[in-house]
Amino acid sequence: MSSNVQRKRVRKTPEARRAEIVGTAARVALTEGLECVTLRRIADELAVRPGLISHYFPSAEELVAEAFGVASAGELDALLPAERPHGTPTQYLARYFALSAGEAYDDISRLWINARHLSRYRPLLRDRVAEQELASDDRLEGLVREGVERGEFRTDDPRATAIQILVVLDGLGAHANTDRGNRPDVVSRMAVTTAERELGLPHGALTDAPPLTEPS
Repeated sequence: MSSNVQRKRVRKTPEARRAEIVGTAARVALTEGLECVTLRRIADELAVRPGLISHYFPSAEELVAEAFGVASAGELDALLPAERPHGTPTQYLARYFALSAGEAYDDISRLWINARHLSRYRPLLRDRVAEQELASDDRLEGLVREGVERGEFRTDDPRATAIQILVVLDGLGAHANTDRGNRPDVVSRMAVTTAERELGLPHGALTDAPPLTEPS
């Protein structure tokens, strides 16, 4: 009787099990690449049978797309949260650039390169990449638009400005696959320079902005 009760206590709900599978797949994708996300590999990581993984994801293609979606959505929320009550648009944009330039985000930069390459051959992943690109466009446009409404930024086309910034960031992110040691400062600062120019900000506005006062 007691052993049966104990087994019931540790049994995961379908939602929890699915989240565990996707979280593990996202971690493997970030550290080793999407090619390493297979049903057997994730089963081995979780010490379960491959049949359990295929119960939730009948094909590896579905799991790969979901793993990328979860990893990239998590990155977006960390870099630029949808709710921004603890500072000004300028402060949030400065934080966005500071975080995206750090080595902690090299893995996600590599993952985006990886996903865009593989999406040429994998329709499910292609759809997810397009979905996450649109989410990034929308999130950054929203911040730019908020800054314009508050008189901090100046641009006639917040959407175009957001996309310009993201294109430069994508180009810089491609260098995550190479040695970053010799990158000139003027190159490292290209995205910030683009943003300051397109938003009518003085030079240094996004590097000298006071930090956010987020609650601990």
